[in-house]
Amino acid sequence: MSAQRKDAVDAIVEQWAEVRPDLDTRAMEVFGRIYRLSRTMGDRMEKAYAPHGISRGEFDVLATLRRSGEPYTLSPRQLSATLMLTTGGMTGRLDKLERAGLLRRSPDPHDRRALQVTLTEKGLAVIDQAVGAGLAVQTEALSTMDDEQAGQLAGLLRELLTGTQEVGH
Repeated sequence: MSAQRKDAVDAIVEQWAEVRPDLDTRAMEVFGRIYRLSRTMGDRMEKAYAPHGISRGEFDVLATLRRSGEPYTLSPRQLSATLMLTTGGMTGRLDKLERAGLLRRSPDPHDRRALQVTLTEKGLAVIDQAVGAGLAVQTEALSTMDDEQAGQLAGLLRELLTGTQEVGH
C-alpha cells in the first residue's frame, strides 16, 4: 500500500495505542472519520445553501418535496416521517419556508382534517439551484478519489449503514 496521508484520527489512534495497546481501535478509525467527515461536509453544505436563503434543514424539506415529483405535494406527516423530525420541528421549518414563499400549506381536498404542503414556483427554482450547488461541493470533495474508489466507498458505506439499521442500534 502506498504511503497514506495522516489525519487527526490517526493521531488519536496512536495516542490510544500508547496508553492502551490492548484496544482494537479499528471501529474508532472508521467512525471517527465518518463523524469528522459528516461535520466538515455539513458545514460546507450549509455554506453552499446559504446564498439560496436556506439552511440544510430547510433544504431537506424542499428536496423531499422536489423528489416526490409533480405536483410536489406531501402531507406534513409524510415529510416528518421521511426527514425523521417531530411534528413540532417540522412545523417550524414549514412556517419559515412558507413565509419565504417557497412552499404553501393548504387543506387536503380528500381529508378536511389534514393539510398538504406544496412546493411553489419560487421554491422549485430555489431547490433546483441549491441541489446543484450542494452536488458541486460534494463532487469537489470526492475529487480526491477516482470513480472506482468512490464507488467502492459508496458500497462499503451502504453495507455499514444497512448493517447498523438491521441490528436496531
